[in-house]
Amino acid sequence: MIEFFSEFFQYAFLKRAFVSCVCLSFGSAPVGCLLVLRRMSLMGDALSHAVLPGAAIGYILAGLSLPMLGIGGFISGLLVALLSGFVSRYTDLKEDASFAGFFLIALALGVLIISIKQNSVDLIHILFGSALAVDEISLVLMGVITTLTLVALAVIIRPLIIECFDPHFFQSNGGWGTFYHGFFLTLVVLNLVSGFQSLGTLLSLSIMMIPAITARFWVERIWSLFILSAMIALFSGLLGLMFSYYQNWPSGPSIVLVCGMFYIFSLTFGTNGSLIQKIIIKK
Repeated sequence: MIEFFSEFFQYAFLKRAFVSCVCLSFGSAPVGCLLVLRRMSLMGDALSHAVLPGAAIGYILAGLSLPMLGIGGFISGLLVALLSGFVSRYTDLKEDASFAGFFLIALALGVLIISIKQNSVDLIHILFGSALAVDEISLVLMGVITTLTLVALAVIIRPLIIECFDPHFFQSNGGWGTFYHGFFLTLVVLNLVSGFQSLGTLLSLSIMMIPAITARFWVERIWSLFILSAMIALFSGLLGLMFSYYQNWPSGPSIVLVCGMFYIFSLTFGTNGSLIQKIIIKK
């Protein structure tokens, strides 16, 4: 471990990779906790795929420029979120179904646009990302998104939590629920774009959701959930980078698999509703 930390001070790309993991941990993990509380985890998956066509257009215009990919991904993800909300509000289709329809269209469109370039290496990079390839401009973008997320959560965390547990409250008190819901979806898209810089479109949701659902097996209070999920994400990022650097594994899947190991352990041995607890209680 000491040797690994010494590498951070020796190689700039490892420093950038570690800082990107810090940004993702403190920005994406709390948003993931709110998705879990709102029972919107699979909608987050839909939005993570919805960023692909915008990222693909950014790729066509500027190549593998991560800021352009991020901006394009944010626009397309937000567009899918708004269209899905519009359809669910003005038709009989539920929101999860409308998300499913639009994200599948967006995913196919994004793959088609990237395939026009006929470069499978670039397609793999966009789909799965690389934490070790993050540059300074991308770090600035990730830092800005993380800062905006934390400030926004600090300002409106109370109404967001109220809507998690009582979504009809704002409908009977002025109709602010739509505003907070839309604002929250914007935060989700922003953090998916941030994760896209390191993990690609297919894995960006992992660093947001797996630490959040893992933390649920250990704590119950909201703030404890935020803190523990961020710590799990950070430690997973660190261990994933270690495996990636020393074993020559792809960085994104390495980080996600470490998250998965924490999840399996917590699912089995956690102190809040784990398998072991359920078995003991039944006995």
